Amino acid sequence: MTTYKQIFIEESRKKGIDPEHRRKINHSLLQSDIAFQKGIPQFSHLQSAKKAANHIKRTAIENLDTYLLRFEKHFTQNGGKVIWAATAQEALDAVDRICKEVNARLVVKSKSMVTEEIHLNPFLSSKGIEVVETDLGEYIQQLAGEPPYHLVAPSMHKSKEEVADLFHEKLGASKGLAPEALTQFARKILREKYVQADIGITGVNFLLADIGGVALTENEGNGRLSTSFPKVHIAVTGIEKILPSVRDLGLFWPLLATHGSGQQITVYNSIFTGPRKTGEKDGPEKMYVILLDNGRTRLLADPKARESLYCIRCGACLNVCPVFRNIGGHTYNSTYGGPIGSVITPHLKGMQQYAHLSQASSLCGACTEVCPVGIPIHELLLYNRQLSAKNATRLEKLGWRIWANACSNRSLMNMNGGKIKNKVIRILFSGAWGANRDLPKFASQSFNQLWRKQRQ
Repeated sequence: MTTYKQIFIEESRKKGIDPEHRRKINHSLLQSDIAFQKGIPQFSHLQSAKKAANHIKRTAIENLDTYLLRFEKHFTQNGGKVIWAATAQEALDAVDRICKEVNARLVVKSKSMVTEEIHLNPFLSSKGIEVVETDLGEYIQQLAGEPPYHLVAPSMHKSKEEVADLFHEKLGASKGLAPEALTQFARKILREKYVQADIGITGVNFLLADIGGVALTENEGNGRLSTSFPKVHIAVTGIEKILPSVRDLGLFWPLLATHGSGQQITVYNSIFTGPRKTGEKDGPEKMYVILLDNGRTRLLADPKARESLYCIRCGACLNVCPVFRNIGGHTYNSTYGGPIGSVITPHLKGMQQYAHLSQASSLCGACTEVCPVGIPIHELLLYNRQLSAKNATRLEKLGWRIWANACSNRSLMNMNGGKIKNKVIRILFSGAWGANRDLPKFASQSFNQLWRKQRQ
């Protein structure tokens, strides 16, 4: 049976030597970097802002039970309902029950990575419910039958020509439409869906414990439309999204905007504290928040790994990662790609199956440097490697023991010049490294030998 590791290695090889793929992704990431540099000056001292955000998230995660219960209390008092889901299936079952209660036939969704995590769209489709993504990038990916490519920019790997062809094939749009025309075409279709939908489903950027609030930030207005017209609003979120207070948004919204898209603040920022109240003109009649665990308490139980729960899903670490820049998002074969995905996925989905993701890093530290909440991502990647090493097979352990002993033996390393070393490298790495690159060549004399000769 093909393993996730084998799939990853094969896809990495293909993407790493695909010049067109690399051209498109590096063009997109360059635009992200330019925007990010323009957004930074809004912070008089960015490092202080990061330290403050890290402190707030540490407080929230270290007292997660307290803040989640506080959120539930206030949200329930405002007429909303909280559903606790230990697993993805429990979350899916909860959505299914709500859909049956209102006999839902059409669901509109705003961008949500956690619903990608639980594979909500195919689940609802299997129940005969039409699901429409309303974020333009997500809508493009849905039409293409692909998962999101990036945490923030789901379709960043597609050129405008590819999107135009997709709209022509799937929606009957005229050939060769420009980006502005494509946007208008999608807007017309989606606006009809908003008013027809029975349920609106969103993700959550932040949960606000002190007011029982759900904070949602976006740039297209699709989140507001998905929650204004349908009679039912379901917000699905991981339990780690909690913040102690609504006052924390003054720091976290700008940090998220700058690191996610280079903006000082995103265009639409909403706080929902429950269903529509008396006198309000729009909004849902019922509102539910599904709090998903799905492996997060395993991270919480690990004093070292729990720092990864501070993540606010800005995607900045993906933008600067040299590995992501070469192999792209789909190669990871997981909901969360890039450095932070490589940290959390082995804990959420199983270290044995996904330990290889933590090896997919140069450990350059760029991810840690750019993280807006100060997560030591490269250190956590090393930590994952340590955990996976404990589960290595006997053959792997024997191989690395032989390698370590050989590299530690000066006489052996000096033996026969570089011939033996070059031969070993060819045997071990000609496939993994040498297929598309020149293998390193060892000199006939080692530095140790040259030093002795110089001393003499």
